[in-house]
Amino acid sequence: MSLDRIQYRLRSRGVSVSVTALSYWQSGRRRPERAESLAALGHLESVLGVAPGSLMALLGPPRPRGRANRESNRLPIEALWTKSEQVSNLLKRIDFTTEAALTRISQQDVMELAADQGEKRISVRQVLRAERDGAERTLCVYDLERPGRPFPEITASQGCQIGRVAHDHAAGIVAAEILLEQPLHRGETVILDYSLTHPGPPYSRGDDSYCRKFTTPVREFVLELRFDPRMLPRYCEQYTADPDNQITSRRRVEVNAEGHGHAVALDFGPGIFCVRWEWAEPPR
Repeated sequence: MSLDRIQYRLRSRGVSVSVTALSYWQSGRRRPERAESLAALGHLESVLGVAPGSLMALLGPPRPRGRANRESNRLPIEALWTKSEQVSNLLKRIDFTTEAALTRISQQDVMELAADQGEKRISVRQVLRAERDGAERTLCVYDLERPGRPFPEITASQGCQIGRVAHDHAAGIVAAEILLEQPLHRGETVILDYSLTHPGPPYSRGDDSYCRKFTTPVREFVLELRFDPRMLPRYCEQYTADPDNQITSRRRVEVNAEGHGHAVALDFGPGIFCVRWEWAEPPR
């Protein structure tokens, strides 16, 4: 049976499980752990015609929670990039030694686009928590998607300073140190605000999408899109991809007459969260 058919049969029993969750369970990328998911296993065994308790027996002991779980789920920074070798080489030119000591609780990005369909500015706000004493820096990695475009200027506005910045002009990637105002003690939190401002006008056009890559789970991710009201997109959608770059979900994003749209992800990652858009007409 297809996963859609399995979902249908579970729903007829009053059990709600998404196709994405079933896919994760099937591949072993994730496993049922919440009470309602464990309860669904009994129904799934019946739908699949396997012996009662056979799927439950495959689960084994519960996985670690808290910090141990975050560390086990952490991916190498370059793992989510198609240009992984170039990203790895850039990271050798900056210091991100305490990046792993910080948990990203909240990530809020604002993407501003101009009437010429170019990218104006990306404003970033992060809420971070130190998991051990001495956490003092994180990093930013940004891909122009279309090499040859001018790089944006990275500037700090709250809670941080910009340290060393490394560019790969051939690949169109930049990496920067984001330095906290002072080292954190374990359990302390900090709010960081910084931005990437593209030169213009005219503003250079990217690949008409915005993606945020998460190497560890994040509790909340909010992406705001601000299009110029004179140049609105014909269509806009959000989608997610797993660490293997396989798309796991899609959903339309509504953009109002003022050019504002947004997308939200909760308890997301590791993985990639993207929004892409299509223009109705050429720039004026």
